[in-house]
Amino acid sequence: MKKILLAAVTVCLTISPVIAQDTQMGRKVTDYTTGPKIGGYFIGKYTYTSQDGQHGGNGFSQRMTRIYADGTILNDFKYRVQVQINNASFHMKDYFVEWAHWKEFSVKVGQYKRAFLFENPYNPWDVGFGDYSQITKKLAGMGDYCGEASSNGGRDQGIQIQGDLFPMADSYRLIHYQFQIMNGQGINSADANARKDILGTLQVQPIKDLYIGAFGWKGDYAINDSVAIGRDRWAVAAKYEHNSWSARAEYAHSNGRNSHEADGWYAAVGAPVNDWFKVYAKYDVYRNNASKESMKTIYSIAPNFQIHKNLMLQLQYNYVDNKPTSSHWNELWAEFYVRF
Repeated sequence: MKKILLAAVTVCLTISPVIAQDTQMGRKVTDYTTGPKIGGYFIGKYTYTSQDGQHGGNGFSQRMTRIYADGTILNDFKYRVQVQINNASFHMKDYFVEWAHWKEFSVKVGQYKRAFLFENPYNPWDVGFGDYSQITKKLAGMGDYCGEASSNGGRDQGIQIQGDLFPMADSYRLIHYQFQIMNGQGINSADANARKDILGTLQVQPIKDLYIGAFGWKGDYAINDSVAIGRDRWAVAAKYEHNSWSARAEYAHSNGRNSHEADGWYAAVGAPVNDWFKVYAKYDVYRNNASKESMKTIYSIAPNFQIHKNLMLQLQYNYVDNKPTSSHWNELWAEFYVRF
């Protein structure tokens, strides 16, 4: 009889649920953390161009190598550190901690992507093309037309609040918002003046996977103590990602406060052929002086062959029409993506 009772007690203790404990805080607490997830990827590229004076292109090159570590602390704090290597150049890309207890309100501090354009925060794996669109590079801080370095990658240092509001019946949120206060000088750089850049976006998801957004940016880029180039910008955009189909279109404008005016737009679509083959096409325009005479147009088609979740091959053909130099040329890119 004693053996039967002992066995019953053992079974009850085994199947009884563990009672959740409140999160503890303090320097001696060692629980409530996840081990850092460490990973990375690299992208290799081959480029050919028929443009005069370019000697056929760069040939083989390393587009980028990235290594990252991320995790959580006390359940509500997320962190990430990401570094990038471009040939001989090594630099910090991201570092931040984000308190994300609520979906409706979170706070992030560190270095990360600016809240400007849908395409800017896209991982290179997800863009669908061998490079970002012209307005993302020229007007979101990836080699900005005001002079900011391409290594910034659309990032800056500062603080952000964001959230997703109004849950809908089909498991999505109606409103997404972001508000940022940033240095304005890009990555790995201290503030160069007493002013801060203010950026924000308000996005509506009227149906699941369809996003319509408006973006704003007021700030400047300080070249030295006495010269600062204004960056007063706005953009409108839409994107749709559903069942491997992709579509996005964006327009951005810089109003030219103490610098020249610029604008641009693009439209891109991605159509799946099967579960490992997808074809993208894009119409991409940038106008350095917001005029027809300054228009540079790129027509692109890019087949993507993702033969494994960690291995992708990409081909891309570009036809470039550059009105400022009254010239046009063809480009052929081939890239391979590897994750680990």
